[in-house]
Amino acid sequence: MSEPHTVAVVALEGVVPSDLSNPVDTFGWARLPDGRPAYRVRVCGTEPGAEVTAGPFTVRVGYGLAALAGADTVVLCGVDEPPDPLPPGVREAVRGAYDRGARVASICTGAFLLAATGLLDGQRATTHWLGAAELARRYPAITVDPEVLYIDNGRTLTSAGVSAGLDLCLHMIRGDFGAAVAADVARMVVSPLERDGGQAQFINHEPPVPGGASLEPLLAWLRENAHRELTLADMADRAALSARTLNRRFREQTGTTPLRWLQRTRVRRAQYLLESTDRPVERIAADVGCGSPAAFRDSFKRVVGVSPRAYRDAFRSPER
Repeated sequence: MSEPHTVAVVALEGVVPSDLSNPVDTFGWARLPDGRPAYRVRVCGTEPGAEVTAGPFTVRVGYGLAALAGADTVVLCGVDEPPDPLPPGVREAVRGAYDRGARVASICTGAFLLAATGLLDGQRATTHWLGAAELARRYPAITVDPEVLYIDNGRTLTSAGVSAGLDLCLHMIRGDFGAAVAADVARMVVSPLERDGGQAQFINHEPPVPGGASLEPLLAWLRENAHRELTLADMADRAALSARTLNRRFREQTGTTPLRWLQRTRVRRAQYLLESTDRPVERIAADVGCGSPAAFRDSFKRVVGVSPRAYRDAFRSPER
Protein backbone atom coordinates (compact mmCIF):
# COMPACT_ATOMS: atom_id res chain seq x y z
CA MET A 1 0.00 0.00 0.00
CA SER A 2 1.52 3.32 -1.07
CA GLU A 3 2.14 6.09 1.42
CA PRO A 4 -0.08 9.19 1.32
CA HIS A 5 1.20 12.22 -0.57
CA THR A 6 2.92 14.42 2.04
CA VAL A 7 2.06 18.14 2.13
CA ALA A 8 4.26 20.43 4.21
CA VAL A 9 2.36 23.65 5.01
CA VAL A 10 4.85 26.34 6.06
CA ALA A 11 3.60 28.84 8.66
CA LEU A 12 5.98 31.70 9.43
CA GLU A 13 5.57 34.55 11.91
CA GLY A 14 2.49 36.64 11.06
CA VAL A 15 0.84 33.86 9.06
CA VAL A 16 -2.63 34.74 7.76
CA PRO A 17 -5.01 32.34 9.56
CA SER A 18 -7.20 31.58 6.54
CA ASP A 19 -4.14 31.00 4.34
CA LEU A 20 -3.03 28.37 6.84
CA SER A 21 -6.39 26.70 7.41
CA ASN A 22 -7.31 26.41 3.72
CA PRO A 23 -4.57 23.96 2.66
CA VAL A 24 -4.68 22.13 5.99
CA ASP A 25 -8.42 21.46 5.71
CA THR A 26 -8.63 21.00 1.94
CA PHE A 27 -5.84 18.45 1.67
CA GLY A 28 -6.84 16.91 5.00
CA TRP A 29 -10.39 16.18 3.83
CA ALA A 30 -9.34 14.48 0.58
CA ARG A 31 -10.12 10.76 0.51
CA LEU A 32 -9.30 8.11 -2.06
CA PRO A 33 -12.12 5.93 -3.45
CA ASP A 34 -11.37 3.26 -0.81
CA GLY A 35 -11.68 5.80 1.98
CA ARG A 36 -7.99 6.21 2.76
CA PRO A 37 -6.59 9.72 3.27
CA ALA A 38 -5.10 11.01 0.06
CA TYR A 39 -2.63 13.29 1.86
CA ARG A 40 -0.55 13.48 5.00
CA VAL A 41 -0.51 17.15 6.11
CA ARG A 42 2.25 18.59 8.29
CA VAL A 43 2.30 22.17 9.55
CA CYS A 44 5.90 23.36 9.65
CA GLY A 45 7.72 26.33 11.14
CA THR A 46 11.33 27.28 11.51
CA GLU A 47 11.69 24.59 14.20
CA PRO A 48 9.45 21.93 15.80
CA GLY A 49 7.11 23.38 18.40
CA ALA A 50 7.73 26.97 17.32
CA GLU A 51 4.96 29.44 18.09
CA VAL A 52 3.93 31.92 15.42
CA THR A 53 1.47 34.79 15.61
CA ALA A 54 -1.57 34.27 13.39
CA GLY A 55 -3.72 37.37 13.61
CA PRO A 56 -5.48 37.44 17.00
CA PHE A 57 -4.07 34.11 18.18
CA THR A 58 -0.91 32.02 18.30
CA VAL A 59 -0.23 28.74 16.49
CA ARG A 60 2.24 26.10 17.65
CA VAL A 61 3.56 24.12 14.70
CA GLY A 62 4.21 20.41 14.85
CA TYR A 63 7.25 20.23 12.58
CA GLY A 64 10.36 22.18 11.66
CA LEU A 65 11.95 22.90 8.32
CA ALA A 66 13.55 19.45 8.27
CA ALA A 67 10.11 18.02 7.45
CA LEU A 68 10.27 19.66 4.02
CA ALA A 69 12.88 17.09 3.01
CA GLY A 70 10.21 14.38 2.93
CA ALA A 71 7.43 16.48 1.37
CA ASP A 72 5.86 15.89 -2.03
CA THR A 73 4.24 19.33 -1.92
CA VAL A 74 5.33 22.43 -0.01
CA VAL A 75 2.76 25.19 0.56
CA LEU A 76 3.96 28.63 1.61
CA CYS A 77 1.18 30.47 3.44
CA GLY A 78 0.68 34.21 3.22
CA VAL A 79 1.97 36.45 6.01
CA ASP A 80 1.00 39.95 7.13
CA GLU A 81 4.43 41.40 6.37
CA PRO A 82 6.56 39.26 4.03
CA PRO A 83 10.06 39.15 5.58
CA ASP A 84 13.02 40.31 3.54
CA PRO A 85 15.26 38.38 3.74
CA LEU A 86 13.59 35.09 4.62
CA PRO A 87 14.17 33.67 8.11
CA PRO A 88 17.34 31.55 8.36
CA GLY A 89 17.02 28.14 6.75
CA VAL A 90 13.73 28.74 4.91
CA ARG A 91 15.22 29.40 1.48
CA GLU A 92 17.52 26.39 1.73
CA ALA A 93 14.74 24.07 2.94
CA VAL A 94 12.30 25.12 0.20
CA ARG A 95 14.88 24.92 -2.56
CA GLY A 96 16.11 21.60 -1.22
CA ALA A 97 12.59 20.15 -1.37
CA TYR A 98 12.19 21.48 -4.91
CA ASP A 99 15.53 20.04 -6.02
CA ARG A 100 14.42 16.65 -4.70
CA GLY A 101 11.31 16.78 -6.87
CA ALA A 102 8.66 18.43 -4.68
CA ARG A 103 6.28 21.02 -6.11
CA VAL A 104 6.09 24.33 -4.27
CA ALA A 105 2.90 26.39 -4.06
CA SER A 106 2.03 29.70 -2.43
CA ILE A 107 -1.18 31.09 -1.01
CA CYS A 108 -1.82 34.84 -1.40
CA THR A 109 1.20 36.83 -0.13
CA GLY A 110 3.07 33.57 0.24
CA ALA A 111 4.14 34.44 -3.34
CA PHE A 112 6.64 36.87 -1.79
CA LEU A 113 8.18 33.99 0.18
CA LEU A 114 8.33 31.79 -2.90
CA ALA A 115 9.78 34.64 -4.96
CA ALA A 116 12.51 35.17 -2.36
CA THR A 117 13.74 31.61 -2.94
CA GLY A 118 14.46 32.43 -6.59
CA LEU A 119 12.28 29.57 -7.83
CA LEU A 120 9.89 31.94 -9.63
CA ASP A 121 12.56 33.77 -11.62
CA GLY A 122 11.65 33.78 -15.31
CA GLN A 123 8.11 32.52 -14.61
CA ARG A 124 4.59 33.90 -14.31
CA ALA A 125 3.15 34.36 -10.84
CA THR A 126 0.20 35.91 -9.08
CA THR A 127 -0.68 37.11 -5.60
CA HIS A 128 -3.44 39.16 -4.01
CA TRP A 129 -4.13 42.11 -6.29
CA LEU A 130 -3.18 44.59 -3.56
CA GLY A 131 0.35 43.19 -3.49
CA ALA A 132 0.88 42.59 -7.21
CA ALA A 133 2.66 45.86 -7.99
CA GLU A 134 4.99 45.45 -5.01
CA LEU A 135 5.78 41.86 -5.99
CA ALA A 136 6.66 43.04 -9.49
CA ARG A 137 8.82 45.84 -8.08
CA ARG A 138 10.75 43.62 -5.71
CA TYR A 139 11.24 40.77 -8.16
CA PRO A 140 11.55 42.12 -11.72
CA ALA A 141 12.61 38.69 -13.01
CA ILE A 142 9.03 37.49 -12.41
CA THR A 143 6.09 38.24 -14.71
CA VAL A 144 3.31 39.16 -12.29
CA ASP A 145 -0.28 38.69 -13.45
CA PRO A 146 -2.76 40.25 -10.98
CA GLU A 147 -5.86 39.18 -12.90
CA VAL A 148 -5.96 35.40 -12.42
CA LEU A 149 -6.97 33.17 -9.52
CA TYR A 150 -3.91 30.96 -9.73
CA ILE A 151 -1.01 30.03 -11.99
CA ASP A 152 0.41 26.53 -12.44
CA ASN A 153 3.93 26.49 -13.88
CA GLY A 154 4.32 22.74 -13.34
CA ARG A 155 6.24 22.54 -10.06
CA THR A 156 5.81 26.13 -8.93
CA LEU A 157 2.26 27.36 -8.34
CA THR A 158 0.90 30.65 -7.00
CA SER A 159 -2.56 31.83 -6.05
CA ALA A 160 -4.32 35.11 -5.36
CA GLY A 161 -6.42 35.86 -2.26
CA VAL A 162 -8.00 33.57 0.31
CA SER A 163 -10.61 31.82 -1.81
CA ALA A 164 -8.17 31.57 -4.72
CA GLY A 165 -5.91 29.54 -2.43
CA LEU A 166 -8.77 27.10 -2.06
CA ASP A 167 -9.14 27.01 -5.86
CA LEU A 168 -5.44 26.17 -6.17
CA CYS A 169 -5.64 23.38 -3.60
CA LEU A 170 -8.59 21.82 -5.45
CA HIS A 171 -6.65 22.16 -8.71
CA MET A 172 -3.71 20.27 -7.22
CA ILE A 173 -5.96 17.54 -5.80
CA ARG A 174 -7.60 17.10 -9.18
CA GLY A 175 -4.18 16.78 -10.82
CA ASP A 176 -3.02 14.27 -8.23
CA PHE A 177 -6.04 12.01 -7.86
CA GLY A 178 -8.62 13.02 -10.47
CA ALA A 179 -11.78 15.10 -10.70
CA ALA A 180 -13.93 12.75 -8.57
CA VAL A 181 -11.70 13.06 -5.51
CA ALA A 182 -11.42 16.83 -6.00
CA ALA A 183 -15.19 17.16 -6.46
CA ASP A 184 -15.80 15.37 -3.16
CA VAL A 185 -13.52 17.85 -1.40
CA ALA A 186 -15.22 20.76 -3.19
CA ARG A 187 -18.56 19.57 -1.83
CA MET A 188 -17.06 19.38 1.67
CA VAL A 189 -15.87 22.99 1.53
CA VAL A 190 -19.06 24.09 -0.27
CA SER A 191 -17.14 25.51 -3.21
CA PRO A 192 -17.35 25.00 -6.98
CA LEU A 193 -14.57 22.86 -8.40
CA GLU A 194 -13.98 25.61 -10.98
CA ARG A 195 -14.96 29.29 -10.92
CA ASP A 196 -15.58 31.55 -13.90
CA GLY A 197 -13.34 34.56 -14.30
CA GLY A 198 -10.34 35.65 -12.26
CA GLN A 199 -9.64 37.83 -9.27
CA ALA A 200 -9.87 40.89 -11.53
CA GLN A 201 -13.64 40.99 -11.07
CA PHE A 202 -13.12 41.72 -7.36
CA ILE A 203 -10.73 44.65 -7.82
CA ASN A 204 -12.38 47.98 -7.07
CA HIS A 205 -9.39 50.16 -7.98
CA GLU A 206 -5.85 49.94 -9.21
CA PRO A 207 -3.29 48.65 -6.68
CA PRO A 208 -1.74 51.62 -4.89
CA VAL A 209 1.53 52.89 -6.29
CA PRO A 210 4.38 52.94 -3.70
CA GLY A 211 4.54 56.24 -1.80
CA GLY A 212 6.43 59.00 -3.54
CA ALA A 213 6.28 57.24 -6.92
CA SER A 214 7.21 59.63 -9.72
CA LEU A 215 4.25 58.53 -11.86
CA GLU A 216 1.54 59.56 -9.41
CA PRO A 217 0.80 62.94 -11.08
CA LEU A 218 0.46 61.21 -14.45
CA LEU A 219 -1.78 58.51 -12.98
CA ALA A 220 -4.05 61.16 -11.44
CA TRP A 221 -4.28 62.90 -14.83
CA LEU A 222 -5.08 59.61 -16.56
CA ARG A 223 -7.87 58.84 -14.10
CA GLU A 224 -9.43 62.24 -14.83
CA ASN A 225 -9.06 61.88 -18.60
CA ALA A 226 -9.58 58.15 -19.10
CA HIS A 227 -12.77 58.83 -21.09
CA ARG A 228 -10.69 60.58 -23.78
CA GLU A 229 -8.96 58.86 -26.67
CA LEU A 230 -5.36 58.67 -25.40
CA THR A 231 -2.26 57.18 -26.99
CA LEU A 232 1.10 56.17 -25.55
CA ALA A 233 2.53 59.31 -27.16
CA ASP A 234 -0.05 61.45 -25.32
CA MET A 235 0.96 59.89 -22.02
CA ALA A 236 4.67 60.28 -22.70
CA ASP A 237 4.20 63.95 -23.63
CA ARG A 238 2.23 64.59 -20.44
CA ALA A 239 4.98 62.95 -18.36
CA ALA A 240 7.77 64.65 -20.34
CA LEU A 241 9.38 61.27 -20.93
CA SER A 242 10.22 59.14 -23.91
CA ALA A 243 7.80 56.30 -24.61
CA ARG A 244 10.52 53.79 -23.75
CA THR A 245 11.28 55.42 -20.38
CA LEU A 246 7.57 55.71 -19.60
CA ASN A 247 7.05 52.02 -20.29
CA ARG A 248 9.97 51.11 -18.02
CA ARG A 249 8.80 53.30 -15.15
CA PHE A 250 5.24 52.02 -15.45
CA ARG A 251 6.48 48.45 -15.20
CA GLU A 252 8.60 49.33 -12.14
CA GLN A 253 5.89 51.25 -10.31
CA THR A 254 2.63 49.56 -11.32
CA GLY A 255 3.65 46.15 -12.63
CA THR A 256 2.03 46.74 -16.02
CA THR A 257 2.22 48.91 -19.18
CA PRO A 258 0.67 52.38 -19.63
CA LEU A 259 -1.97 51.22 -22.11
CA ARG A 260 -2.96 48.22 -20.00
CA TRP A 261 -3.17 50.48 -16.92
CA LEU A 262 -5.44 52.87 -18.82
CA GLN A 263 -7.60 50.00 -20.03
CA ARG A 264 -8.00 48.69 -16.49
CA THR A 265 -8.84 52.15 -15.20
CA ARG A 266 -11.65 52.44 -17.74
CA VAL A 267 -12.94 49.00 -16.84
CA ARG A 268 -12.84 49.80 -13.09
CA ARG A 269 -15.00 52.84 -13.77
CA ALA A 270 -17.34 50.67 -15.81
CA GLN A 271 -17.56 48.21 -12.91
CA TYR A 272 -18.69 51.00 -10.61
CA LEU A 273 -21.32 52.18 -13.08
CA LEU A 274 -22.61 48.64 -13.62
CA GLU A 275 -22.96 48.22 -9.85
CA SER A 276 -24.52 51.58 -9.03
CA THR A 277 -26.55 52.76 -12.05
CA ASP A 278 -29.18 51.53 -14.50
CA ARG A 279 -27.31 52.88 -17.52
CA PRO A 280 -27.31 50.54 -20.53
CA VAL A 281 -24.04 48.81 -21.34
CA GLU A 282 -23.79 50.80 -24.59
CA ARG A 283 -23.90 54.12 -22.72
CA ILE A 284 -21.39 52.95 -20.13
CA ALA A 285 -19.01 51.96 -22.93
CA ALA A 286 -19.12 55.53 -24.24
CA ASP A 287 -18.95 57.14 -20.79
CA VAL A 288 -15.71 55.39 -19.83
CA GLY A 289 -13.98 55.79 -23.20
CA CYS A 290 -13.94 52.14 -24.21
CA GLY A 291 -15.13 52.72 -27.78
CA SER A 292 -17.86 50.65 -29.42
CA PRO A 293 -20.08 48.38 -27.28
CA ALA A 294 -18.51 45.33 -28.90
CA ALA A 295 -14.99 46.55 -28.13
CA PHE A 296 -16.08 47.41 -24.60
CA ARG A 297 -17.50 43.93 -23.99
CA ASP A 298 -14.30 42.32 -25.28
CA SER A 299 -12.12 44.60 -23.16
CA PHE A 300 -14.27 44.14 -20.05
CA LYS A 301 -14.24 40.36 -20.29
CA ARG A 302 -10.50 40.30 -20.94
CA VAL A 303 -9.80 42.34 -17.79
CA VAL A 304 -12.53 41.09 -15.44
CA GLY A 305 -13.06 37.56 -16.74
CA VAL A 306 -16.84 37.81 -17.13
CA SER A 307 -19.18 39.83 -19.36
CA PRO A 308 -20.56 43.24 -18.27
CA ARG A 309 -24.04 41.73 -17.92
CA ALA A 310 -22.78 38.83 -15.78
CA TYR A 311 -20.83 41.27 -13.63
CA ARG A 312 -23.89 43.49 -13.12
CA ASP A 313 -26.00 40.48 -12.15
CA ALA A 314 -23.39 39.35 -9.59
CA PHE A 315 -22.43 42.69 -8.04
CA ARG A 316 -25.40 44.99 -8.51
CA SER A 317 -26.26 46.92 -5.35
CA PRO A 318 -29.28 45.16 -3.76
CA GLU A 319 -31.19 48.40 -3.11
CA ARG A 320 -31.32 49.30 -6.81
